[in-house]
Amino acid sequence: MSCCAPVAEAALDLERLSGPSAEEIRLASRPAGPGLLQLYLSVPGVHCGACIRTIETALAGLPGVEGARVNLSTRRVAVRWREGQSHGAVPPLVATLGRLGYEAHLFDAEQDDGRDPVLSELIRGVAVSGFAAGNVMLLSVSVWSGADAATRDLFHWISALIAIPALIFAGRIFFRSAWGALRHGRMNMDVPISVGIALAYALSLYETMTHGPHAYFDASVSLLFFLLIGRTLDHVMRARARVAVSGLRRLAARGATVLRPDGTRDYVPSDEIEKGAVLLLAAGERVPVDARVTGGLSEIDCSLVSGESEPQRAGPGTTLRAGAMNLTGALTVEALARADDSFLAEMVRLMEAAEGGRARYRRIADRAAALYAPVLHLTALLTFVGWMIAGGDWHRAITIAIAVLIITCPCALGLAVPIVQVVAARRLFENGIMVKEGSAMERLSGVDTAVFDKTGTLTMGEPRLLEAGRIDPEALAMAAQLAAHSRHPVARAVAEAGKGVVPGLRFDQVQEVPGCGLEGQAGGALWRLGRAAWALGSEAGSGTVLSRDGVLQAAFACEDRIRPGAAQAVAALAADGIHVAMLTGDTPRNAAVVAAQLSISDFTAAMLPGEKAARLEALRAEGRKALMVGDGLNDAPALSTAHVSMAPATAADIGRNAADFVFLRDSLEAVPLALSVSRKAGRLIRQNLGFAIAYNAVAVPIAVLGHVTPLIAAIAMSGSSVVVIANAMRLSGWPGRLSRKQPVRAGLGGQGMLSPAE
Repeated sequence: MSCCAPVAEAALDLERLSGPSAEEIRLASRPAGPGLLQLYLSVPGVHCGACIRTIETALAGLPGVEGARVNLSTRRVAVRWREGQSHGAVPPLVATLGRLGYEAHLFDAEQDDGRDPVLSELIRGVAVSGFAAGNVMLLSVSVWSGADAATRDLFHWISALIAIPALIFAGRIFFRSAWGALRHGRMNMDVPISVGIALAYALSLYETMTHGPHAYFDASVSLLFFLLIGRTLDHVMRARARVAVSGLRRLAARGATVLRPDGTRDYVPSDEIEKGAVLLLAAGERVPVDARVTGGLSEIDCSLVSGESEPQRAGPGTTLRAGAMNLTGALTVEALARADDSFLAEMVRLMEAAEGGRARYRRIADRAAALYAPVLHLTALLTFVGWMIAGGDWHRAITIAIAVLIITCPCALGLAVPIVQVVAARRLFENGIMVKEGSAMERLSGVDTAVFDKTGTLTMGEPRLLEAGRIDPEALAMAAQLAAHSRHPVARAVAEAGKGVVPGLRFDQVQEVPGCGLEGQAGGALWRLGRAAWALGSEAGSGTVLSRDGVLQAAFACEDRIRPGAAQAVAALAADGIHVAMLTGDTPRNAAVVAAQLSISDFTAAMLPGEKAARLEALRAEGRKALMVGDGLNDAPALSTAHVSMAPATAADIGRNAADFVFLRDSLEAVPLALSVSRKAGRLIRQNLGFAIAYNAVAVPIAVLGHVTPLIAAIAMSGSSVVVIANAMRLSGWPGRLSRKQPVRAGLGGQGMLSPAE
């Protein structure tokens, strides 16, 4: 790290002069873990795998930076950094990018007004180069048809004049990128493109000045035309991947009416709404932040959140997710989180992260693209030298070398993987499945084991307390007071059952013990709600109980229902050769009921969080590739340990963060659908890589042997990119889709289930 200190300090000085201040960067960053902050930077100059590798390597080497990830579709860089560990409080991020030749600034979602200046520039470039190519080709036809020397020279000069503005205006897209790379001592895919175009024009101009019979102005401008078509298609394809993200962002409410303590009302932008603020929602307004209804009755359209079109009734106590639509009545709600921490913002971040991930296949493509420029230049140089030695005709030698530069442009190789991942991520999103990164799809395609949690995963995780009327009211009130501090389904059932019952004592503090339950001090005694063995301090008893200083006060039993699509998902996985298992912290009796209903023969009950993770480690040691599907706080270690993981949108925050996939709809059929799409994407990636390799294997020898003109080389190169994009688009029309089945009810009688453990 010490060798980086002078560079980091110099970059920091530059950043203080020209970039955002340390305070601006700190305010723009958001928590990303214990002691970690995450910052998003907009870097418009990112356009290829070499750019990704250069930026990620440079930023990751800065003191205090834990990691950097480039999203090629959004041209955004996510940087995770640890404050206080760099030379200065904030790493010199913007200055370092500037030193590499990339303009960068703080990302502001509000600036995303739907306009796309890059696409506009590309379209203008296509129009100008296409107009020039058409006119130059018309003049070339006259030359090819046997025009006399004077007419030929005149047409060549006219072609040269037409080609100049095309190269300056349309070619600047490539020249600007190539010069920026070379000026900062690096290579990218635009370097060989720019060299090929410039050499083709220079050779043609020389031929014109010396009255030569051949000129390749048509090749240089046609090459520009085809290259820009390919780049525009690539940009449009990536923009289509951003449609879902931008659509989600546009659906976010711009603001809401805040009711002040003194009774006044103010309209406040969504990003200024604080947690705890009281909001007034009129009919027809979207919920700006996650909130809880405190007054009023209405129907809510939750299709954006859950995928279900049936409106849901909302009244006092109902929790609303950001993005839901208030349909019928006015509501008073209390904000539960800021806009940046609400459900809709999290979904946007998940979708943006989908294309930013870099799977093994994509990393191979990136490394190939990084090596491509020097290898290509060396090949072209050796071709030139070889033809000079063989024939001594420098004109023919340089013409063939230019054709080699053009025909081997690495566009197809660069598109082979990201295009498929973009289409697959969107295909899953259309079915309510969010993907965090492309590597998750690759890992999912290779699983041979599926491990499910029970409560909240195979079941809906919304149990109802049985025989609440027979429980002592004071004990129920105390249990409900404890349970209100947990998100676990059984805890919520206890809290719901005890609502309205006033306890005689109040807890000074309550803490949750993962895998065990909740405990708190009240009236000089220690109260516990959770596993009987933990709450009573003995192995006697089972289920969920309330204890006071280790003495039983009440026992609780609940019922739950099977998640919609669970039976179909388990059957589909088994039919696909996937071994299905269930790991649960619940009692053996309740686990057996669910396992029997879903035909799962391999299940283990009464497991602690560490035991679930250990089981997945054991599967990994056996060479198994396990998919873990879970939702709770206790599942986070297992989700992180598994080969790949999924969680429902209703999962605890830590569970969603640990999972690779998040499915928004209730149906568990999302699991086999995600597996099917991932396997299809894997096949398309292999096909694209195979085609890119085969294309170069065939094209390079033909070009080296002199059988390809620069014009034909330009057409062949652009055609290879179109083939790759078209192959990826096959996934967009693939018919896989979630079905919607009615939920299967399953009563789970007997002694209850431990909330925090399950």
